[in-house]
Amino acid sequence: MALKLSVVGCGYLGATHAACMSSLGFEVIGVDTDPEKIAMLSKGELPFYEPGLDTLLASEIKTGRLTFTTDFSAVADADVHFICVGTPQSKDGLAADLTYVKSAVQGIAPHLKKGSLVVGKSTVPVGTAQGLREQLAQSAPQADLAWNPEFLREGFAVEDTLTPNRLVVGVANDRAEEILKEVYKPIIDLGTPWIRADLPTSELVKVAANSFLATKISFINAMAEVCEAAGGDVTVLAKAIGYDPRIGNRFLQAGIGFGGGCLPKDIRAFMARAEELGAKQALEFLREIDAINLRARQRVIDVVRAELTDDLTSYKIAVLGAAFKPDSDDVRDSPALDIAAQLQAAGASVVVHDPKAIENARKRFPKLGFAANVQECVKDSDLILHLTEWREYRELDPNALAALVKKKIVIDGRNALDRDKWRSAGWKFHALGRSD
Repeated sequence: MALKLSVVGCGYLGATHAACMSSLGFEVIGVDTDPEKIAMLSKGELPFYEPGLDTLLASEIKTGRLTFTTDFSAVADADVHFICVGTPQSKDGLAADLTYVKSAVQGIAPHLKKGSLVVGKSTVPVGTAQGLREQLAQSAPQADLAWNPEFLREGFAVEDTLTPNRLVVGVANDRAEEILKEVYKPIIDLGTPWIRADLPTSELVKVAANSFLATKISFINAMAEVCEAAGGDVTVLAKAIGYDPRIGNRFLQAGIGFGGGCLPKDIRAFMARAEELGAKQALEFLREIDAINLRARQRVIDVVRAELTDDLTSYKIAVLGAAFKPDSDDVRDSPALDIAAQLQAAGASVVVHDPKAIENARKRFPKLGFAANVQECVKDSDLILHLTEWREYRELDPNALAALVKKKIVIDGRNALDRDKWRSAGWKFHALGRSD
């Protein structure tokens, strides 16, 4: 008999996982406490933007294999239950808030049938899984718990779910591994590496990976600061060191740093957990990584003031990009939006454009100006900031924009624009880490 799956938490991770598991042929029930979200998903509509997921979701709803509900008792027939809720940063510190994870497990515990497996996918502090497994042994001894961290990149979530570069499972026994191998058989058959780990290691894999990526991003941004001081070019430097196979060229694009709902809060929660474990010194370097990342945002503001004046009250600044990365509408801890808000607080008139994230940005910073298109955004501006590297921004015609602005000044906060093309069109061009 084919396994039935439930997915608890139908946000970005949960909705993606539910639709992808359904596409593999499983019967999947998604559960969430938000009735508006459930109503949208049940109609095959996404409450967020993710390329390709909207089409997949709609098609899977039509098959009848995929359903959504707010009723936790609906999971009673499921064999495997994936926990996909958020773990935001605590309001009073760096640690992760585990409220939603604990509530999810408690919510399904009364409905777990004999032999069922609860599988955490949420990013949690090391030790959480073992604690939840012990609690489950008391409230639902007929069930077991494993951990299967997610490694989704926003903009590539469907690809990363169906064709991941590895599958990591934290299990306490062979049976749990066998169940997960049955769930992921179509993916394993593609040759995907399978890594069995204990529960603590499986939890550490995700935060270790994110910490390494954050370190690489902040490293190249630190090099950008040195290049500016020394008159060098960080893009050439990155290209040169990227040829070394021990380093690689991924995540070596200097700019305004990382943001989003994962890297910033994950490295902070990792530091907090290390301190609780008595290993604070081991992760002290992450404090500087975080500081370098935040400093990159301030450096953009410093360049704006250098190009205009310290007093920005009489200037209009056009900001291209609000999402923390392209192909996403996520504005959580977005460097672009943070910079826009700081410039407005300094007195500038700021207008923001983004292909997908305007509504989310407006909810976060309602006093910012927003434009429906690039032309409206840059009209009569004194300076353009390129802060999210959407393709449509990289393909802009600087000659066409020149007729719309007051001053032809552009600051490329992502080192993604063609500097020679913009300068040939008469623009004053500045990019972080590149001498003028």
